Amino acid sequence: MRYTKEHKQETHARIVRKASVRLREKGAHGIGVADLMKEAGLTHGGFYAHFGSREALVVEAFSYAMERSTERWRKMAEATPPEKRFAAIVENYLSALHRDDPGHGCAITALGPDIARESARTRKAFAAKLGEMIEMMADQLPDLPRKAARARAIAALSTMAGALVLSRVAGTGEFSEEILSAGREAALAVASRVSARKPRAKAN
Repeated sequence: MRYTKEHKQETHARIVRKASVRLREKGAHGIGVADLMKEAGLTHGGFYAHFGSREALVVEAFSYAMERSTERWRKMAEATPPEKRFAAIVENYLSALHRDDPGHGCAITALGPDIARESARTRKAFAAKLGEMIEMMADQLPDLPRKAARARAIAALSTMAGALVLSRVAGTGEFSEEILSAGREAALAVASRVSARKPRAKAN
């Protein structure tokens, strides 16, 4: 049976979506091609009709996961007053819901250590998407010069990712909640320092 171009594109997209979830759940090397294809409802033999290699699928799945995170942040920002956008992203990221659902969460925390051991091509693709996430966070600090906003965004995201990883290590109890709370406080301190640096109005 010959399939239409549209059918092949839809199938390709479904494989990438399914793979992005399973890779975040199991890690880059925790699940094989056969299982990934089975998740998408396809046979192992059909893999190379869509991807030139396992690495090609991994790159697409990683990129898709990162794009989804950035898009969620963008939609959240659009639905939130400007002065509360940075806090909304931090609080959503460092939540019990995010902690308990790595398959649909941030790819940085789920796959970061794996990415560091992947090929230069994979690391480059991941780094490009990471840069987009940082730029999006920097957009939420409009009172700072761009370079300073970017530096604060990097610091905040590093804090957020580290806290989320530690909270998952700690499980789902009181200690885990303590880590999430401390992470939120530390990341939100970035915004507080921004507010403190706003220029004062000149006296008449």
